[in-house]
Amino acid sequence: MGFSSITHWLIVLLIVFLIFGTGKLRNIGSDLGAAVKSFKDAVKDENKPKARTTRRRVLRPRAKK
Repeated sequence: MGFSSITHWLIVLLIVFLIFGTGKLRNIGSDLGAAVKSFKDAVKDENKPKARTTRRRVLRPRAKK
């Protein structure tokens, strides 16, 4: 039979809920979601082409002799 039966998964989920509780699982889920979001933002920023910066020459008045 194996571990792919729906009854096995329900028993495992019940044990996880009993051990961790719903509050801790909710916190883990929100932390994981925030981590995934920040990872996506970092990847998106990395792929964005950087703006070219040009240096401006500052013209200084010449000293009179």
